[in-house]
Amino acid sequence: MKLNSYINGQWIEGNDSGTEVFNAVNGDLVCSVSSSGIDFNDAVRFAREKGGPALRKLTFHERANALKALAQRLIAKKEEFYRISAWTGATRTDSWIDIEGGIGTLFTYASLVRRELPNETFLVEDDAQRLSAGGSFIGRHILVPKQGVAVHINAFNFPCWGMLEKIAPSLAAGMSVIVKPATASAYLTEAMVREIVDSGLLPEGAIQLISGSVGNLLDLLDEQDVVTFTGSASTGQKLRSHPNIVAHSIPFTMEADSLNCSILGASVEPGSPEFDLYVKEVAREMTVKAGQKCTAIRRAIVPRNRVEAVADALKARLAKTTIGDPSVEGVRMGPLVGRSQVDDVWSKVEQLRQACELIHGGNRDFAITGGDAEKGAFFPTTLLYADQPLSSELPHSVEAFGPVSTLMAYDDLDQAIAIAKRGKGSLVGSIVTADNLEARDLVLGSAAYHGRLLILNADCAKESTGHGSPLPTLVHGGPGRAGGGEELGGLRAVKHYMQRTAIQGHPTTLTAITKEFNPGSEQIKDPVHPFRKYFEELQIGETLITHRRTVTEADIVNFGCLSGDHFYAHFDEIAAKDSLFGKRVAHGYFVISAAAGMFVEPSPGPVLANYGMENLRFVEPVGIGDTIRVRLTCKQKIKKDRRSDEEQPNGVVVWDVEVRNQHDKPVALYNILTLVARRED
Repeated sequence: MKLNSYINGQWIEGNDSGTEVFNAVNGDLVCSVSSSGIDFNDAVRFAREKGGPALRKLTFHERANALKALAQRLIAKKEEFYRISAWTGATRTDSWIDIEGGIGTLFTYASLVRRELPNETFLVEDDAQRLSAGGSFIGRHILVPKQGVAVHINAFNFPCWGMLEKIAPSLAAGMSVIVKPATASAYLTEAMVREIVDSGLLPEGAIQLISGSVGNLLDLLDEQDVVTFTGSASTGQKLRSHPNIVAHSIPFTMEADSLNCSILGASVEPGSPEFDLYVKEVAREMTVKAGQKCTAIRRAIVPRNRVEAVADALKARLAKTTIGDPSVEGVRMGPLVGRSQVDDVWSKVEQLRQACELIHGGNRDFAITGGDAEKGAFFPTTLLYADQPLSSELPHSVEAFGPVSTLMAYDDLDQAIAIAKRGKGSLVGSIVTADNLEARDLVLGSAAYHGRLLILNADCAKESTGHGSPLPTLVHGGPGRAGGGEELGGLRAVKHYMQRTAIQGHPTTLTAITKEFNPGSEQIKDPVHPFRKYFEELQIGETLITHRRTVTEADIVNFGCLSGDHFYAHFDEIAAKDSLFGKRVAHGYFVISAAAGMFVEPSPGPVLANYGMENLRFVEPVGIGDTIRVRLTCKQKIKKDRRSDEEQPNGVVVWDVEVRNQHDKPVALYNILTLVARRED
């Protein structure tokens, strides 16, 4: 069959025979892939004129809800994806990482966005910056979605996860996407995109798919677009230097294969839990996805006096790894993605042997269980050894993208760090040791060369996600050879697809723009207490000024007895006089408790609950005889989704609270959050 592309709202196929793609297990023809004849102008136009505007009309929460519904739809169809994934040579475990790991990233971003971003189409960042003496001129930062398209060019090894981990933050930010999977496994990406399109959960034009070459697509992009790339460093460098990318300063995020390392601490003894963990982790990273992971351990850095023990343990473990057809019971490692990849890995192993000793595998005559040895893409687990790893560049520059790793000996921790740095930047490194001081030295010595570092010991091993697993809430990327980019990392990834803009003006003007009260902004007064108003009725800037209250010694004594806080500054007259306060002062928490008593309207009403407190600062002490007053201002409103039909519709209201003394000086500043009922859904 011919693999289709999804462009301009239609499934279309290339107009030539294309590139043939074969089953990695038995060599059967799966499909041909071509984008020949596709008008990429149509794709870009459709994304900009249809998909982007529709997404930008949705709030962050509405986009997040669409991602959640999409994840639920995909997880219900997972068995079909597993069936197709087997053609790539993936075992069930390999496919779980790709399929359910990718869908899990959708779930994570849906939750993260609803929890941490407002129910708006834009984001206000940081506090207001006062830019004038009188306070009539301030500045803020806002983030709005870029008004172009995000082009995602992905690698063959994770046809599902590689797509989903990129489109989740793009769509959440409000940018439409064009996905270009690697040809060798594009049929699995196409199957998942079909399900996404058929779901109807995303606006038309929000996602498009190119099966085959990108043609002249990069020539058509401009300053509002974004390009991400995952793959080889050489291809990435070529794309990043594309004349149009350079001319329009188009953001280009690159995540390239790297010579990731794992360091065994000098303090680790053979037979210890950490020793066993190290061997298990290196072997796992060599065999999962048949070593076709951009995060796999390519350099295993071990103390010289542990080389023999580690080598023996690794060889014994790898010898038990049954290679063959993943559908056959007992098979632990499948083939590479295709025959061309097999040829490439053999070529790289031969290069490495110029500087390293072959100590396991590396022989073309090896056993497989099931599959076709001639037509399939099988490769044996292969381990090399570099006795003097600092004497040659080859082990630090040549990557065999398969089940291949190189043991490297070090004499002291400084040398271990030097070896790690010779990789010239990697996505991930790991350190296995029970010695926390040793871990600290290794981390601080090598962190500048890694995008992520895992410190593994017996205390965290049971719950550790392992060396090779990027997580949605942590950055994925690395310096130097790894591409110099960042993906994932929680909301950092969403902001990558948005434009940060500084805005300056009068506080009242900026309040109108940001829908968030700014200091110095006009305050709206109303005889009706704000706690008597429903969510829809409250206005940003609506303000209550309370009555005054004079703090007495009895207040301090009673609060201390109630709370159990008898700190000397509140009760010891002599010690308090010698303190920085110079007198006895009220408890800070008494001040905010008293403030609550002054602004709360006690009778039942639309306010359902106290939702939390943020950014509390005590500015000035409050002593006996001081008089306080409170300003309560509606700062921000966040509409919440209903969890069920029975739940009262509601939203979170953020209140700006300022407590001042008789000299009109602020003594406490903070925000409180209340859950407030809505009249309508």
